[in-house]
Amino acid sequence: MTSATPRSEPNAGSTPSTASPGQSARPKPAPPVGTPVRVTGAQSLVRSLEAVGADVVFGIPGGTILPAYDPLLDSTKVRHVLVRHEQGAGHAATGYAQATGRTGVCMATSGPGATNLVTPLADANMDSVPVVAITGQQTRALIGTDAFQEADICGITMPITKHNFLVTDPADIPRVVAEAFHLANSGRPGPVLVDIPKDVLQETTSFAWPPETHLPGYRPTLRPHGKQVREAARLMARARRPVFYVGGGVLKAKATEQLRELAELTGIPVVTTLMARGAFPDSHRQHLGMPGMHGSVAAVAAMQRADLLVALGARFDDRVTGRLESFAPEATVVHADIDPAEISKNRKADVPIVGDCAEIIGDLVAAVRAEADEEEPTDLTPWWTQLDSWRTTFPAGYDWPEDGTLAPQYVIERIGALAGPDAVFAAGVGQHQMWAAQFIRYERPGTWINSGGLGTMGFAVPAAMGAQFGTPDKQVWAIDGDGCFQMTNQELATCAIEGAPIKVAVINNGNLGMVRQWQNLFYSERYSNTDLGTHKHRIPDFALMAEAMGCAGLRCETKDGVDEVIGRAMEINDRPVVIDFVVGKDAQVWPMVAAGTSNDEIMAARGIRPLFDDDEVSHER
Repeated sequence: MTSATPRSEPNAGSTPSTASPGQSARPKPAPPVGTPVRVTGAQSLVRSLEAVGADVVFGIPGGTILPAYDPLLDSTKVRHVLVRHEQGAGHAATGYAQATGRTGVCMATSGPGATNLVTPLADANMDSVPVVAITGQQTRALIGTDAFQEADICGITMPITKHNFLVTDPADIPRVVAEAFHLANSGRPGPVLVDIPKDVLQETTSFAWPPETHLPGYRPTLRPHGKQVREAARLMARARRPVFYVGGGVLKAKATEQLRELAELTGIPVVTTLMARGAFPDSHRQHLGMPGMHGSVAAVAAMQRADLLVALGARFDDRVTGRLESFAPEATVVHADIDPAEISKNRKADVPIVGDCAEIIGDLVAAVRAEADEEEPTDLTPWWTQLDSWRTTFPAGYDWPEDGTLAPQYVIERIGALAGPDAVFAAGVGQHQMWAAQFIRYERPGTWINSGGLGTMGFAVPAAMGAQFGTPDKQVWAIDGDGCFQMTNQELATCAIEGAPIKVAVINNGNLGMVRQWQNLFYSERYSNTDLGTHKHRIPDFALMAEAMGCAGLRCETKDGVDEVIGRAMEINDRPVVIDFVVGKDAQVWPMVAAGTSNDEIMAARGIRPLFDDDEVSHER
């Protein structure tokens, strides 16, 4: 498999080359660690990135960041990937981070370059993804004068970053970079922006590593309070209808093994949110699936009828709870999260636990064992009887289009089956995202990458690119829609040139599918401005577009051709592959809880609502 691996370059952090064109400057020996050396601010930046372990930077050079690009050319440790749009750089950094668990890095120039990072930074902030964005800025003397390509990117991104820095002294660069990476990937992860004026990059300064960091007041709580953990264990032992509500925080904490141990120890059912797919194996008997607006009936019903919700690294998002006042009305809530601001933000926690999910779940295992030694836990057999009834009555499924066109759910299901559980799947936003969450079986962490909180169309291709650079030995698929794909497909050229052989499945239904579904259900089938023309006019021709960008372009329109074309794509590993799957335009995502309604009103399919009043278990607390 052609892999996205770092290239070999001259000596890291060397001074700018004075060799004649076509010749390489002789590398200077690196000084001992900790010994101050005289460098430019730009060299200090590159050396700092090397020191914190950054191996890939996604970006585009421009006027104010240009000084940083000169020493970057000499680095043997940091590979720069020249993207086609700064938004692609930001999403690629997110894809890299979600696939690897390490901090993703992107770089842009001032003004429009920096503002093009706003959407990826907001996206990473909503989904708690560790990203460091480095932006150039106008010289210090020109800041505030509306100079060419000046924008107050620190002010602009303040609400959508975990923290940001404006560096005004080149001597601060090592410290700021160290702090930025620490902030991004500790506590609740998130994006951090470092804005550096051009003259700061050009000035001469001293570089030494490691720097002394200064983060007064930043002390994330990692260890949970023992009394709260013991109370949670007591409630779990006595609950008759408990549910583990697992969010993306479990993945961020790398706590999936601990989660499985706790689930199997207690026998409590597990639901995994859109951001937590892969945190608990889909094949596990205790997994009920995904909750929420397009979750499984069993998962939604279990949460609605639970007498105890144990929320682990989840934030009670509106897409999970539906109408909040009617959500899980009989449940006592244990809420465990590393961010104290999330506790009781949307739903009051009866037992709040602040700490790292790995620490919390590990302590819960010990506390549950101790509780079991003192008292026999409640028999959950009646609860599982009801859960299995819901699972049997309302399994995941879909209907084939009556006009004989290809079912999009089948396409995605077959991609998941043929690519296997070790592949990484990145999705755009819309119907195809929900089908990818529903019909691909996720068995391992880090195999599902999507834009959950912000819902950013155009996310899939650049995120898949970033994931491929982070995991070069894995097969990476982008599951995209024809609407999303047309927003960021220029990054296919980056993938082709830089050696990232991603596979892109374009679920081409000719429409903005999720918007069309809402128009069908709530706007009397008045399809205002959702027809993209990719069916009627084949504009653009996605297969030809792929070929023009140095990729392999394939097309499939029939059920019989699905496995064959997926197999062909999997055999091509020297360049990216795009498959144009032409599917029916009227497929809809089910189950569904309409926005603003109660989860009790979930529709298993159009016009079909499960009757929770017939539950076999008592609703008494």
